[in-house]
Amino acid sequence: MAAFFNPLRQSLSGRLLIFTVGFVMLAEVLIFTPSIAKYRLDWLDQRLFDAHLAVLTIVNTPPDAMTAGLEDELLNLVGADFIAAKRDSTQIHRMGGETKEPVEIIDMRNRDPVRLIVDAFGALLSQTPRSIHVRGFSPNDPQMMIYLTMDEAPLRQAMFTYSRNILALSIVISLFTAGLVFVSLRALLVSPMKRLTGKLVAFREDPEDPSILEVPSGRADEVGVAERELHGMQLRLVAALKQKDRLATLGTAVAMINHDLRNMLSAAVIVSEGLSQSDDPKVQRFAPRLIEAINRAVRLCEMTLDYTREGGGAPQLAETSLREIVDAAADDALASVNDNGTVINHVPAELSLKADQDQLFRLFANLMRNALQAGAATVTVDYQTADGFVLADVADDGPGLPPRARDQLFRPFAGSARPGGTGLGLAIAREIALGHKGNLTLLDSGAEGTAFRVKLPIDQSAASIGHSVPASIVSPVSNRRTIRRAGDSPGMATSAGAGTNPNRR
Repeated sequence: MAAFFNPLRQSLSGRLLIFTVGFVMLAEVLIFTPSIAKYRLDWLDQRLFDAHLAVLTIVNTPPDAMTAGLEDELLNLVGADFIAAKRDSTQIHRMGGETKEPVEIIDMRNRDPVRLIVDAFGALLSQTPRSIHVRGFSPNDPQMMIYLTMDEAPLRQAMFTYSRNILALSIVISLFTAGLVFVSLRALLVSPMKRLTGKLVAFREDPEDPSILEVPSGRADEVGVAERELHGMQLRLVAALKQKDRLATLGTAVAMINHDLRNMLSAAVIVSEGLSQSDDPKVQRFAPRLIEAINRAVRLCEMTLDYTREGGGAPQLAETSLREIVDAAADDALASVNDNGTVINHVPAELSLKADQDQLFRLFANLMRNALQAGAATVTVDYQTADGFVLADVADDGPGLPPRARDQLFRPFAGSARPGGTGLGLAIAREIALGHKGNLTLLDSGAEGTAFRVKLPIDQSAASIGHSVPASIVSPVSNRRTIRRAGDSPGMATSAGAGTNPNRR
């Protein structure tokens, strides 16, 4: 039996068949409850009617035609031991005797549905033989009160027979209904879903095989919608995979070209620096521009190689001081603009987290370099902590991002705000943040400047400042690192230890 039901339980159509049979049987049980009570009521009404006919037979039979055993025959026909009839409190006739003390008195004038159901199941489930005394008006004459005493066994047997017939009919109806539902759902739903599932599995195994693409059947229902959506998804995925393959091949070629080109440009830098020592005024005038152009080309090659390496792989987590990372990234970013800028670091020395130092350096260096090269004079790094994350906000006072750059943000080769830019800096920075199970988002950009938020998880064992930021950590000068703009006097630096390197702090 288990071997038969296991395949049914494992398939959708089999479970539908089992559920349908169960639900139909439940509905039949709910129908059976009042129907068995109605059957008992009708059976007893029929006995009252038969008793009324028996009394009329005796009353209307002439005395000379009355036989000795007529009353006994009528009692046997009715199935009663005692019958009496009254009209307007006047006894019309009485026959038989009360051979047994009645166990239950049934007043047919009380037809409360709940009471009838309780009495019906009481009679059906009773295990001891008993007599019943039934009283009520004759169904054929509402003025005739009939009394009869009888054995309950015939009533119980009739109710059992009726219940057995109802059970058999319920099983037939449930199986027939379940079969119709099974066939209908299998044709309308299960078979199409199995076909769609097979298409999905085959598409997963070999998405480039055109023979396994779903062909919509044209149905207007939900299955038709699923077919059309699957077909559209397959077409888009196939096109995306082909594009990815082409881009991967192109990326490999670009990486190889960039690697060789960077070596060539490095040699060109050495030659250009030699030219800058020339006494020729024209050479001295154009040599710095040539060196800067070559340096930009080298940086472009390096950024392209960084992007093709997909962020440098999985982060190598280690205990890291975020303040030191920001300071080092600020030095690198300022060097790209010849120290023409200021970076203010509000990150405290107490804040540490588990992170890849090299990758975080690249993240913050890219953000600061973009801001300074876009024309910002000051870049400020603030922070806060919340729910186990440190939120580092990198804000600048630059001209803001143009609408085109905001629309293509974090897309390589499309989201640059500078003429000739590649947009790789933000793309790489966001990939690094995501690799650390964090994120990089744009907070705001307008005429007053641009602000990005770097969200990074904190190592709980090292996060001594918890989830809130005391004012004593943010406000004091000792927790602020200022990297001055070129041309300012060294005394303008405002952080402890800022004078250790007056060329950049």
